[in-house]
Amino acid sequence: MSRIAVMGSGAWGTALAISLAHRGGHEIRLWSYAKDVAETMRTTRENGAFLPGFRLPDAIEVTQDAAAALHAAELVLAVTPSQFTRSSVRSFAAHLRNGQMLVSASKGIEDESCLRMSQVIGEVLAESGLDLPVGVLSGPSFAQEVAAGSPTAITIASANAELAMRVQRDFSSKTLRLYTNDDVVGVELGGALKNVIAIAAGIVAGLELGLNTNAALITRGIAEMTRLAVACGGRRETLAGLSGVGDLVLTCTGSLSRNRTVGMGLGRGLGLKEILAGLEGRVAEGVRTTSAALGLARKHGVEMPIAEQMEAILMRGKAPERAIEELMLRPGRDE
Repeated sequence: MSRIAVMGSGAWGTALAISLAHRGGHEIRLWSYAKDVAETMRTTRENGAFLPGFRLPDAIEVTQDAAAALHAAELVLAVTPSQFTRSSVRSFAAHLRNGQMLVSASKGIEDESCLRMSQVIGEVLAESGLDLPVGVLSGPSFAQEVAAGSPTAITIASANAELAMRVQRDFSSKTLRLYTNDDVVGVELGGALKNVIAIAAGIVAGLELGLNTNAALITRGIAEMTRLAVACGGRRETLAGLSGVGDLVLTCTGSLSRNRTVGMGLGRGLGLKEILAGLEGRVAEGVRTTSAALGLARKHGVEMPIAEQMEAILMRGKAPERAIEELMLRPGRDE
């Protein structure tokens, strides 16, 4: 039995807790920053705010007390939107202790610093005088389908082999299969950058441009993602795996993708504020990741034409049709 603390009660954190509980053999605590959400989950045994329709198994203890959630925990999952990762980990870092293993399950790049989530967590741990091994959980995985028990394959990446194997062992079940990887950079950037391309895929769907366009976008999108990941120290083959192509295909084609939903609204002529309001508090990571990804690209001298056009649409109100036209009219080049 492992004691696992899931720090974050959004859809993904809740789905992971449910999957772990159904696997059996673990003591699971699900921490919510919001007191009202924690109380509602304890009372109704359902996360009506972020993952309605799925009962929380009895093995999951819900708490708003970070100290209680982390007490005696061996594995700690940080599962918050990327924009809140630094503040969230800071809020509970005082209750962490050396000897624990910490896993980031957030997909994004921090604004301004352009740091990956494992780097953000590493900085917070250092501030607190802690030296914990850190891993990254990523791959093609809609929260609703994981909670429902649909067979899903994801990746656990860490420079610490013991952590990767521990998470693989403790999380794997008849519905969740984990592969290990030591390429943290590639896995993490794959999970973050695919959200930018997914917004573009939603625009293609919203404009009803067809399957040819979508196939071209996904293919050139993975090329763009791979260029940046490799420039940052990741491996090309990682981007061809679950956390790259796998996650990209899912997010660019699945109706459950919030990033694709944002793009569809833009393609249909809606404003960004209106679209985000319609998400009702749920986060589309690609909106904030786009500018951060371009900041990282400029730092490494990497060309990202799709991301550049997405930033122009998201931040400056550029017409999606014009953005696509400019992408199509770029100078010819070898594939």
